[in-house]
Amino acid sequence: MAAAAACAFQTAARTLACRDGAAAARLKMTSIFVIFFTSVIGILSPVLLARYFQGKPAYDKATLLIKCFAAGVILSTSLVHVLPDAFAALSDCHVASLHPWRDFPFAGLVTLIGALVALLVDVTATAHAGLHGGGDAAEYKPVGTKEEVAATVEKKESAESRIELGALGGAIIHCGDREVGAERVESAEEDLVRLKQRLVSQVLEIGIIFHSVIIGVTMGMSQNQCTIRPLVAALAFHQIFEGMGLGGCIAQARFSFATTAYMCFMFAVTTPMGIVLGMILFSATGYDDSSTNALIMEGLLGSFSSGILIYMALVDLIALDFFHNKMMTSVSWLKKASFIALVLGSTSMSILALWA
Repeated sequence: MAAAAACAFQTAARTLACRDGAAAARLKMTSIFVIFFTSVIGILSPVLLARYFQGKPAYDKATLLIKCFAAGVILSTSLVHVLPDAFAALSDCHVASLHPWRDFPFAGLVTLIGALVALLVDVTATAHAGLHGGGDAAEYKPVGTKEEVAATVEKKESAESRIELGALGGAIIHCGDREVGAERVESAEEDLVRLKQRLVSQVLEIGIIFHSVIIGVTMGMSQNQCTIRPLVAALAFHQIFEGMGLGGCIAQARFSFATTAYMCFMFAVTTPMGIVLGMILFSATGYDDSSTNALIMEGLLGSFSSGILIYMALVDLIALDFFHNKMMTSVSWLKKASFIALVLGSTSMSILALWA
């Protein structure tokens, strides 16, 4: 009890001089427009760049480098921004002095749950789209290894050739069966890769939206102008880099124009909408962003979104490109350039942790 009282006294003394509701409201209104426009710039940059390069020889290499930069941004966001904030929220003296939060590392547990849920969604959605998919996914069929598919296609083509030879007295001979089979194998592989890229982009946006809502609501409820002022500039750069990360994945997935526009719009408005929601919650209830319940909610949601982002960055972005992308092995300099892009993305996002 004494520790909790001392903590409350220190927190009140630290924030008293900076607590100004009117000034904080003006800063938050400014931040809504600033963050929206920087989010639009961030997510549209790789999308428009990919559209510009589409059809050109450098298109695939450019989108791969953008995606590697994106992977670095997403990984740094989860490990340097989201996860430490979640641990800090659940280890705050208002929370850590209570049972059961002082007895178990819930931030790590919920991060683990987030990663496992992302894996479950990834596996389930891939299997469902392959077996029962409709719309764009209806044409995708589950395939085995390349050798198994090639053998199946070759057997089918050989059977068709024998039937036609028997019907026409051997006058027609299909010499291109093997080439046709190889083309069908390549087409099936490309379809499955495209399906995977689209699934990655959608799950990744879900994780980022969780994170953006937390940032927005926390900022919207805050009345501390000393905290909000540096956050406006820091979050502007944060949204640019995070938008470039998500935009790179969207560009590589090659969604339709309507889907691309919808995903970009949702990313751009999520944080501003979170700020507005936080302002409404505070004005309606007077709910304090530093209260125990608010800290617990922030810590749990942040841990969960961190687990999703860590899984997506390591499994569906970095591992998929560095170990299963044919261009990495066919072009000698591309793997080095991709690693440099990965490091640049993670470094640029990590530096922002100095301010936000």
